[in-house]
Amino acid sequence: MRFDILTLFPESVDRFLSESIIGRAREKGILDIRTINIRDFSKDKHKKTDDYPYGGGAGMVMTPQPIYDAWRSVVDEVGYRPRTIYMSPQGRLFNQSIARELKEEKHLIILCGHYEGVDERVLEEIVDDEISIGDYVLTGGELPAMVLIDCVSRLIDGVLSSEESFSRESHYDGLLEYPQYTRPPEFMGRKVPEILLTGHHANIEKWRFLQMLERTKARRPDLYARYEAQNREKVLEAYGLLPKKKRRKTTNGESHGEQGTSCIQDGTQNPG
Repeated sequence: MRFDILTLFPESVDRFLSESIIGRAREKGILDIRTINIRDFSKDKHKKTDDYPYGGGAGMVMTPQPIYDAWRSVVDEVGYRPRTIYMSPQGRLFNQSIARELKEEKHLIILCGHYEGVDERVLEEIVDDEISIGDYVLTGGELPAMVLIDCVSRLIDGVLSSEESFSRESHYDGLLEYPQYTRPPEFMGRKVPEILLTGHHANIEKWRFLQMLERTKARRPDLYARYEAQNREKVLEAYGLLPKKKRRKTTNGESHGEQGTSCIQDGTQNPG
């Protein structure tokens, strides 16, 4: 997947996206991440990219020409118009669902604003979508762009070692992740839960799912309510609350039927 980032600070963005998992994916050719310096396309003799706002007001506004020409350089190179995103506090609130949506794109252009904003005319000309990472104000769009790229990239085949690496992470399936433990088995009087030391993988999976439910219910009741509404039977099964099925006798006298699914409770409460 290819990302082109239009920014006034390409070195900062490129440095961050050259580290760790994303950096290794770039080295392998799984991700193609390029930074385009908007200032390089300014026709001003001093390479200015901002000016005073019409109508007055505080701060400076990014001028349209350098942004458009930077964007056009990418479009002309590839011969098509990639989906273009402007990182903006006025945009859709970014979440895992949007990350999965963007993962299906083969190429994204991301515009990072700065100062008091960007001239509206160039946004109307080139932008397909505006995305926000939260209801707060930052100095520029570079940090949000890096958040978006990191999140989307983790979903691309080959970036992580296996699907398991992200399929149980917080928010991937609508729940928060279960608690993680490593050595030593005891730290400052706190012990690793015994079940994790048993080697019984089926019971461990049940315990982890219960922890995901309990943690989400306690910390993000909004997410829990949504998940429970969509997965009511699965939640009841996890808590061992599905009604037991009645047993019936066959013609030869044998009894058939299944008991309600039980699960490791570990002190958890009912799902209500």
